[in-house]
Amino acid sequence: MWGIIISIVLAVIIGLIGNALAGKAMPGGIIGAAIAGFVGAWLGALLFGDFGPNVGDFAIIPAILGTAIFVFLLGLLSRLLHRAS
Repeated sequence: MWGIIISIVLAVIIGLIGNALAGKAMPGGIIGAAIAGFVGAWLGALLFGDFGPNVGDFAIIPAILGTAIFVFLLGLLSRLLHRAS
């Protein structure tokens, strides 16, 4: 039970840090930050591997970098879709 709670809290924190690094406003508030944190952790592990400190099964540095990339790409996609309409 505590593992799930720790994972969610870490996903929110990583999502907020990645959002701040990308300089974008992630929609959805805390839930959006948690989703971005989970997707970013997955993307960061795919791109950069598992280096740095691990907390709650998250490799912190790749997760933050992956989240920043994910939020940046999401912002680009949002702008492209907004221009098209």
